[in-house]
Amino acid sequence: MTLTETPPEHEHKQHVAVDRAIRAAGVLISILAAVVTAVAELYLTPLRIGGVPIGVAVLFAAAANWSICWFALTTTERRWALAPPWVVWTVFMLVATGVRTTEGDYLLGGDDWIALVMILVGSLTFAAYTYQAILRPAVVRSGSRPAELRDQPPADR
Repeated sequence: MTLTETPPEHEHKQHVAVDRAIRAAGVLISILAAVVTAVAELYLTPLRIGGVPIGVAVLFAAAANWSICWFALTTTERRWALAPPWVVWTVFMLVATGVRTTEGDYLLGGDDWIALVMILVGSLTFAAYTYQAILRPAVVRSGSRPAELRDQPPADR
């Protein structure tokens, strides 16, 4: 080894530190995205065309929450990373149902069917993605699945 080469253990420590930073950033960004999309869904809930509610908030909740799940799982490579944005989104929606504006109106009323369906579909989207992630077999770093590794004889040492 020459003096300019980095020792392997130092490279490994750097790799682990970068990996942890990316995972932490992935969780934080997914939580921030959950808050931003929840606010957008609050604004989209009362949207009407010609006095008829169009329910675009329901579709937006499904698409946005599915994207947040995909991002959290892709950046962290951990299934537990789906829980923080799910909890933040759900708590945000539950708080929005109980908060009154200065005029005395609720942000999301119990008589607004679009708001209720949006909360249901949004939470079920997180649940469905999590269920799908649980059923998907884990992939180890080498690209092989654990069952494939068990079936192969050990490599020569």
